[in-house]
Amino acid sequence: MPTISVFYGLIIQMFYDDHNPPHIHINYQGEKSVVEIKNGNIIEGELSSRNKKLIDAWVEINKDELLANWELCKNRENPIKINPL
Repeated sequence: MPTISVFYGLIIQMFYDDHNPPHIHINYQGEKSVVEIKNGNIIEGELSSRNKKLIDAWVEINKDELLANWELCKNRENPIKINPL
């Protein structure tokens, strides 16, 4: 699973050939969650309010790049690294 960004201890990853809807996997100190890219909903796991705010801001800033990376991963291609906050 490629890591596309790391900031404030948050590790953001995408799986190759993953299921829809487009989403990111977040690992923070062993706690895992999954967040939908288009609307920011947590679809699996939990995030603290602090980390949710950080992820929401980062996703909003990088939404186009994240969706492009989603397509790359769907095609089993390496995603592009995205700058941290």
